[in-house]
Amino acid sequence: MNAPALEVHLDADDLARTLRADVLTGLTATPKWLPPKWFYDARGSELFEQITELPEYYPTRTERKILQARAADIARHTGARTLLELGSGYSTKTRLLLDALTTAGTLTAFVPMDVSPSALEAAAARIATDYPGLRVHNIVGDMTRHLKHLPSGTDRMIAFLGGTIGNLVPAERAAFLADVRAVLDVGEHLLLGTDLVKSPRVVVPAYDDAQGVTANFNRNVLRVLNQSLNADFDLDGFAHVALWNPDQNWIEMRLRARWPMRVTIPDLNLTVDFAAGEELRTEVSAKFHRAGVEYELTEAGFTLDHWWTDPDNLFAVSLARAT
Repeated sequence: MNAPALEVHLDADDLARTLRADVLTGLTATPKWLPPKWFYDARGSELFEQITELPEYYPTRTERKILQARAADIARHTGARTLLELGSGYSTKTRLLLDALTTAGTLTAFVPMDVSPSALEAAAARIATDYPGLRVHNIVGDMTRHLKHLPSGTDRMIAFLGGTIGNLVPAERAAFLADVRAVLDVGEHLLLGTDLVKSPRVVVPAYDDAQGVTANFNRNVLRVLNQSLNADFDLDGFAHVALWNPDQNWIEMRLRARWPMRVTIPDLNLTVDFAAGEELRTEVSAKFHRAGVEYELTEAGFTLDHWWTDPDNLFAVSLARAT
């Protein structure tokens, strides 16, 4: 068994600088906001794994069923020798692709990229054990900044699953997809998971579950700021809010101040006031139609070759080819 390699482009100092810059920008803006990537320390990653198993949270299980049905087709269409996964987390669903590509006899390397070293290391240790002939090369990096460090090769496929692309607003998506295309050679592939537009009665509970796990996940970003920047957010002082924005076709997760608060962040020499009822946006999660996905892929230099959905048209997995 080959020990997983580790390549770090986002070390503790870089993470700290980026966090400080993001928090200073977001908390001095009107309205206030924070990027969703700061949910994902070790505790946040654990909470998100719990979310994926909740009855209300349809995206993970629906995407998994699509991959179960189509993984062999994906392996046949791509003949991928290297699978590169962005925002890999614990790489749970990825095993369906690893199994199919291994069975097809083409796969030689797996390259997961994530901002969370703990999630990468935990997943890589298990994958290296379960796939002893596979080279595993971990990359600690930010997918919006470090795609250029993905290894070169032939017959590569980049997988970006979970509907995570919906966390990017349109201008960010365009830049991201262009960066992905710049990494790939003509004929190589992008496997993309996108959550589809549907009734808010289905979408909203997925981000506001009855057990309150998503609420804890949302407030975790404040815990990260308390631990990393010596802030004094009162987590109980913020209510979790999930709202459907029909104009943008996305869910917005917010934290709403239950009462007036003054928060100090000594590491930034910053004091932030919240009025009662004031909301801090922590995430958007866009939902898509096929035409919109195809348009954005085409604009970035891809051809959409395959589009797979579930019977209820809740979620889609698409396979695009760099052209």
